Amino acid sequence: MTPRELFLAAVQGRPTPRPAAGSATSIVTRDLMAEVGWSFPQAHLDPEAMAGLAQAGAEVLGFDNVMPLFSVWHESAALGCPVEWGSSERMPDCGQPPWTLGQEMRLPADLLLHPACQVPLQALSRLRRRCGDDAAVVGKVFGPWTLGYHLYGVEEFLVGTLLEPDAVRRSLACLKEVTVRFGLAQIDAGAEVLCLADHATRDLCSPLAYRDFLQEIHQELVERLPVPLVLHICGDTADRIPYIRQTGVACFHYDAKVPVAQARALAGEELALMGGTANIAVLRDGDEAAIRGDVAAKRQAGIQIIGPECAVPLDAPWLHLRALTTAVKAGS
Repeated sequence: MTPRELFLAAVQGRPTPRPAAGSATSIVTRDLMAEVGWSFPQAHLDPEAMAGLAQAGAEVLGFDNVMPLFSVWHESAALGCPVEWGSSERMPDCGQPPWTLGQEMRLPADLLLHPACQVPLQALSRLRRRCGDDAAVVGKVFGPWTLGYHLYGVEEFLVGTLLEPDAVRRSLACLKEVTVRFGLAQIDAGAEVLCLADHATRDLCSPLAYRDFLQEIHQELVERLPVPLVLHICGDTADRIPYIRQTGVACFHYDAKVPVAQARALAGEELALMGGTANIAVLRDGDEAAIRGDVAAKRQAGIQIIGPECAVPLDAPWLHLRALTTAVKAGS
């Protein structure tokens, strides 16, 4: 199987000769940017820089996929969030949230024409033309729960789930259309898989909040976005993986806070798993022996796609990421 074929099979839980090595989140580090000559903030703002840096995931690090959206802010910037796009030393961040919960919501008709959407769409198109069978092209969209954090502020949005649940539901119904519109545009541009990042983590909401506010929406997104979806939620998600299984997403990108054997047991046979390698303990501060041990444990547990648990810290060494993909491909 080619790397692309292997990744596309693995993300859907189909048999493969080895696990895939891959990530649905950013694999960019400071020393990788120095190595390849593409860096932030240009790689958030220029399609050629974004595509070039994403391509390094396959060509330099050895992953079986590429994913060019390194920031969490593209849709939110197009919706009016005042984003500061960072530098090679730090990721982007946002100032004051622009919306108030309960206000009338109208999505811009030209949302996808905003530069924050156009840059990744053009980058995905370039990657699809260039990668061939060397790597699967993965896009990334943010779900309405995360967009709610960005547009209203985390505190106002979460308090709203308790005090104004109807307003929160109206907001989620509106914002899921952003996810669908941007997702379909990414598919048209060349994305073969979409990461659906929606940060309903245990630190911020209960499993019942996931069930009551988001589970049905995630099921709908599976139906409306016609490629395999990889749901990404940071943190300890053990208490909501049983609900995630019921959404129909092809794959769950899980955090190292869920032990590998527990993640595999909770996911069952129908839900593929990606990620799970600790960013700090293994990829930043570990050594090659720790990386090989981590990969071996994931192979034994039957993890379909082995890679970082979330966006890799900028101060991690890129050689550790290359060591991870080498271990996956060597059968360690």
